[in-house]
Amino acid sequence: MSYSSADHSFVVCAYKDNPFLTKTIRSLQNQTVPSNVVVSTSTPSPYIEGVCSECGVKMVINPKPHYAGDDWNFGYDSVNSKLVTIAHQDDLYSPTFLEKTIDCFNRYIEKDVSISFTDYYEIRNGSRINSNFMLAIKRIMNQLFLLPSNGTVFLKKTVLRFGCPICCPSVTLNKELLGPGVFDTTLRDSCDYKTWVKLASTNGRFCYIPEILMGHRIYADSATSKNLDENIRTGETLLILRELWPEPIARFVNRVYSNSERLNNVN
Repeated sequence: MSYSSADHSFVVCAYKDNPFLTKTIRSLQNQTVPSNVVVSTSTPSPYIEGVCSECGVKMVINPKPHYAGDDWNFGYDSVNSKLVTIAHQDDLYSPTFLEKTIDCFNRYIEKDVSISFTDYYEIRNGSRINSNFMLAIKRIMNQLFLLPSNGTVFLKKTVLRFGCPICCPSVTLNKELLGPGVFDTTLRDSCDYKTWVKLASTNGRFCYIPEILMGHRIYADSATSKNLDENIRTGETLLILRELWPEPIARFVNRVYSNSERLNNVN
């Protein structure tokens, strides 16, 4: 039995009164195949309630906020669907994002895809950026996930040893394989990277869709830019790389990766 869009939910994690929230929700509602859309927040407000009312979507409230991973887990656990995409409130999704994602999960008769993820573009100052140095490097790294061996621990960890090329808001997770509470809750910024490293050690394919199917917004008030400014991401990335390399190599890879990631810093 194959997956269908009825097996899927989009969970939009909303934080404070973000001006892009409505556009994100509308892009999810305009998919070529229908899906359940839910807004999850730990910072409820009249603004978020108004957006949910306008868009006709359910809002759930996390009563115990902490780091991003806690919010993602709450939203992930709040829906009963087999497949879940944690959408970020800033981003835009192509109308065929879900259709292509479902096709990816149905590509393998073993139904052993633990996560799928897509290529993406950046949105900077309202403009679409299809390619830059960092995007090019990530695309090269992700080509390895197109190999038939994309379910082996060796291949998955080999890619992740050189940084995280997986765009978090493009990821769809298989709750049937992964169970509840999948995201790391110990790190403030790099909880996604640490989660993929953890999942790389378990059964399940990492299925890459090499099509640009979403837009990831980069701007001064985004969590990514703020955490880069405070060097939070650099320190957390080093902690993860220490799990994958001896200390001297981990520090070298972290230095190269961090310098490249600062292309995201728009301040």
